[in-house]
Amino acid sequence: MLLVALVSAVVGDNIGYWLGRRFGHAAVDRYARRLLSPARVMVAESFVRRYGALAVCVARFVGGFRFLAGPLAGAVGVQFRSFLLGNLLGAMLFVPYAVGIGYAIGYGLGPYLTHLRHALGGIGYVALLLVIILIVVLVRVSRRRKDRLEESDARN
Repeated sequence: MLLVALVSAVVGDNIGYWLGRRFGHAAVDRYARRLLSPARVMVAESFVRRYGALAVCVARFVGGFRFLAGPLAGAVGVQFRSFLLGNLLGAMLFVPYAVGIGYAIGYGLGPYLTHLRHALGGIGYVALLLVIILIVVLVRVSRRRKDRLEESDARN
């Protein structure tokens, strides 16, 4: 499982790098604003420009920046060899960390979750689905509010 996750992480970021290289800042700006404010994208860009491969490696451990590091590195012109080195090192550090946390949570909570699943039956799945829907709706409403506030601030 670790090998598949490692290869997937590296290939995914390489695709992001080449998309950033091909389409530049337009693609980064279009997709990054869904998760990060323009100010944070600018900070991430300056970090990648300054530190190159090290920034790509560190990005694995920073939520929001993780998905953006590959396309940003391509858009700002980080050399592919340097990017690949940072990408490989970051993946080799992050993937076992993430898989290990998942394993530890499953190992530690597994018996309790199995017991809870048997006790709740189908009701538990319905409740989980409703909670997920609620979270998605709240996140979208929050983003729309934030976008409206930014638009009104930009007008003033």
